[in-house]
Amino acid sequence: MSEQNSMKKIVIHSAGGYDKLKIEQHPLPSLSQGEVLIKTKAIGINYADCCVRWGVYESAKKFVGWPITPGFEFSGIVVESKSNKFKKNDEVFGLTRFDAYATHVKVPEYQLFIKPQKLSFSEAAGFTAAYMTAYHALFHHLILPEKAHILVHSAGGGVGSCLVQLAKVKNHKVYAVVGSSHKVNFVKSLGADHVIDKSSQDLWGEIKKLTPDGLDLILDANGPETFRKGFHHLKPMGKLMVYGSHTLLPKKGGKINYLVTGFKLLKNFYINPIKLISENKGVIGFNLSFLFEHTELFSECIHQLIKWYEEGKILAPKTTEFAFEDVAKAHQMIESGQSTGKLVLVV
Repeated sequence: MSEQNSMKKIVIHSAGGYDKLKIEQHPLPSLSQGEVLIKTKAIGINYADCCVRWGVYESAKKFVGWPITPGFEFSGIVVESKSNKFKKNDEVFGLTRFDAYATHVKVPEYQLFIKPQKLSFSEAAGFTAAYMTAYHALFHHLILPEKAHILVHSAGGGVGSCLVQLAKVKNHKVYAVVGSSHKVNFVKSLGADHVIDKSSQDLWGEIKKLTPDGLDLILDANGPETFRKGFHHLKPMGKLMVYGSHTLLPKKGGKINYLVTGFKLLKNFYINPIKLISENKGVIGFNLSFLFEHTELFSECIHQLIKWYEEGKILAPKTTEFAFEDVAKAHQMIESGQSTGKLVLVV
């Protein structure tokens, strides 16, 4: 296999720790009509990629199985196109349902966008998945009152930092939660009205003081640690939106302890439909990887986000770069919960 006709990609053959991330050489994919081949410059890292490696990401099982190359977002340069929208040497960024951890990515044209000149390749690689997740959460699932009171957990991370900014675009009141003091100033810079450092403050006590009438919306990827108390602090017509369950999963070591995880599951928050009716509250869950068939939503999300970015209403993601070969270190960092903004692999 010649280097000219091949690519490198990171492949996982079975569930497990960092040692499962194997760099392999594969043939370049062939294109069908409407598809584009991109030589990647940078690749966004998401917590979901770790879940893929652990074998607990449901859509990975449904759509791919083993072996799998993780990764949802990338930026790069078009090297071949069978699309009327893109030509060779266009600088682009986009989304893919897995397969982004590679030196080359093939995608349908509707999943690809011209990169704004002001965005670096690293910033562009970290832009799409987090901002689209936040946009989908706030604007596709809900009708919020004006100046809603919104609690954002994990506000210093990739999706959390985007949620804070998009909520402020619509002039909502944002209560941002971080788990470490070094994230406080970063989240304040995003426009949060209040930042609660749960490593040194009583989270729910602070919320009770700041918004005694309750919250209109809670955005939570934590899991059992916060679901139940969050639901209790919703006002009537309030919504708990769930898009992850990080506290069930490890923060170090790279492997799941199934005994510990099982014990945590016993404390999970289970929904009684009668309680939803009597308290007039709602619980919503979603997973961005099931959005790929809705092509019209892709265009709406990205074009509105680019518009807000160019108007200065939202910021380019804060990025931390890792070499392609250091993918295990990137996974270790995002699992730790100590990172801020987005992590990217640089090719």
